[in-house]
Amino acid sequence: MSDDRKAVSPQSEALVSQIGAKAARKLKARRKGSGGNGGAGDGGAGVWFGLGMMGLIGWSVAVPTLLGAALGIWLDRQHSGSHPWTLALLVGGLTIGCLNAWRWVANEDRAMHEDADGGADG
Repeated sequence: MSDDRKAVSPQSEALVSQIGAKAARKLKARRKGSGGNGGAGDGGAGVWFGLGMMGLIGWSVAVPTLLGAALGIWLDRQHSGSHPWTLALLVGGLTIGCLNAWRWVANEDRAMHEDADGGADG
């Protein structure tokens, strides 16, 4: 039996450690999420939190897009020319909103992984 343990490849050991780290993160998230709910509303709290985050990301894209469109409409009315500003500023606002949402999600992901790595070690 001990000969079988020695034959485990380094890739297998890396996979086992990755799975262990993910399991530890999930358990920590469960403990953290069920702290004040008393166990009854754990599933619902997670769903509401996820919906709230989706709403926050949606608004971070929608607001710059609408502001760009409004500014474009105002510029088109003030300075009518050969180039429409509305479409250009709408696309610009959408781009800024998407970059803002992407940056925010990346920061949250980084913070979540830093928290999980710190909790697994300590």
